[in-house]
Amino acid sequence: MAALGNGDTRPDPFLRERLYALLDDFEPLAIHEDEHSDTWRVFFKSSSARDAAAAHLATAIAPHLLRTAPVDVPDEDWARRSQQDLNAIEVGGLIVAPPWDVPRAPSKPVIIIEPSTGFGTGHHATTRLCLRLLQQLDLRGARVLDIGTGSGVLALAAWKLGAADVIAVDYDPDALDNARANIARNGGAAAIDIICDDLSTLKVQPADVVLANLTAAVLVRHAGALRAHARHHGYVILSGFAPDHLVEIRPAFDDLLDINEITEGEWAAICLEMPGGV
Repeated sequence: MAALGNGDTRPDPFLRERLYALLDDFEPLAIHEDEHSDTWRVFFKSSSARDAAAAHLATAIAPHLLRTAPVDVPDEDWARRSQQDLNAIEVGGLIVAPPWDVPRAPSKPVIIIEPSTGFGTGHHATTRLCLRLLQQLDLRGARVLDIGTGSGVLALAAWKLGAADVIAVDYDPDALDNARANIARNGGAAAIDIICDDLSTLKVQPADVVLANLTAAVLVRHAGALRAHARHHGYVILSGFAPDHLVEIRPAFDDLLDINEITEGEWAAICLEMPGGV
């Protein structure tokens, strides 16, 4: 495994989003942002992928805005070690916990997530924002589609909140292995289907709720596909972007009705409602 770190002055939201978009071309396994500093650790499948990403960033981002340094990770347990200090957190009426900090007598439903390459331990603001918006909908008996499921945390949350049919989609086989293990660990294997695919080729029945915690560029690029996967009067929950990017995202979904918009720190999420049929 390999890692790429950067340290700089606090990047503006557009720089952060640009970094995500540029890194996405090199298929990073995970991106960890240190909430207490301006450092990212980006994990790749190989040192060659890491070095190619670093070279590309050096040509795309001004040197005074970004500094990079390679870090070699010597074993396969990098994901656990990088997140070993995580504790259980509460998000509304749910608790998201790593296996080593599961509450003994919880008063709320618990989602157990083993940190791995799959994005979504509940400790990133965009995951929490999606969890909050999800809890504002009546999911009893609903069909939910989780695009870019990562660790499976949002798919599990939908199931815990009463969804009868949940589909977790990701194009990264390693992330899906993590999601599959988490779903089994939480007892949701019978209710949650796992699909390895991406939005450009995905073919599934429309859902009552579509979740997409991605980047602004990906959301805009695949807006048509996201809308197509939602039923009439269904809901689309979007996150993974800074509030400033709503000026780009909203026009791509201008036929949908704004239901709610929430922010946390430098991140935002929105819930939109699909129009009805003719």
